[in-house]
Amino acid sequence: MKASKTKRSTSWSDVKARLIHFDHDGLVGLVHDLYTADKSIQIFLHARFGLGEDILEPYKITISRCLWPDMFRNQTVSVAEAKKAIANYRKAIGQPEGLAELLVFYCERGSGFSVEVGLQDEDFFNALVRMFEQALKAISKLPDEQRPLLMERLEAVCRISQNIGYGVEDAMKDLLVEYDIYD
Repeated sequence: MKASKTKRSTSWSDVKARLIHFDHDGLVGLVHDLYTADKSIQIFLHARFGLGEDILEPYKITISRCLWPDMFRNQTVSVAEAKKAIANYRKAIGQPEGLAELLVFYCERGSGFSVEVGLQDEDFFNALVRMFEQALKAISKLPDEQRPLLMERLEAVCRISQNIGYGVEDAMKDLLVEYDIYD
C-alpha cells in the first residue's frame, strides 16, 4: 500500500513569504502585471489610492447593471454581483460616507427597477430590505451633517416601495422607526 501524501493548499502566507524576496522594482512590476490582468483590480487600486474623479462610479455602474438590467438585451438581475461590488469597495477603501452612498444607491436602483418592471421576486425583495437596513446602519455612523440627504433618499425609496407589495414598504417603515437617525 502506498502512503498518501497530504496536500496542503497554498495560502496568503506562502505568497507573503515569496514577496520578501522582491525588490522595489519587482513589486512595482508585480502590481503592474496585476493591474493589467483584470479590470476589477484596476478599480480596486484606483479606489485604494484615490485616483480618478469619482471613485464610486465603477461600483455604481456595476450595481446599476446588476439591479436594473437591460431586459431587451437579455440581461438578468444579479443581487450577488451587486452585493459583491459593495464588498469590493469595502475592501478597497471602505470610507463610511462612500459605503453609505453605495448602500443607498443599491436601494434606489433595486426599488426603482422593481416598480418599473413589476418584478415579482420575494428573494430580491428580502435582499432589498436587508440592504435598506444596512444603509440605515451605515448612515447612523456618519456625522450629523452627512445624514439628511441620504435619509431623504432612503425615505423616497420607502415611498416608491409601496408599489412593490410583499410587505416591502411596511418593513422599510419599521426600519425607519427602529433606526430613528434624527435623534
